[in-house]
Amino acid sequence: MIFTDDHQPAHVHAIGPDGEARIELGDAARAPRLIWIRGAMRRAEVRRALAEVSRERSRLRAAWRRIHEDGRP
Repeated sequence: MIFTDDHQPAHVHAIGPDGEARIELGDAARAPRLIWIRGAMRRAEVRRALAEVSRERSRLRAAWRRIHEDGRP
């Protein structure tokens, strides 16, 4: 999830039934990375979230730019 009123660095929030993880999207030189976990999010959920962000990084970075840099949701 990308919040429209969020801040740099470009990141997403992965929200599960027991917690939330914030994952930085990275760029061409840096892979996505876990920034923090809140609640009791399981390691398996975090791994799945990181894998999905890695697969969808280009699409997520484009969405971040549209929302935060272009000013259009």
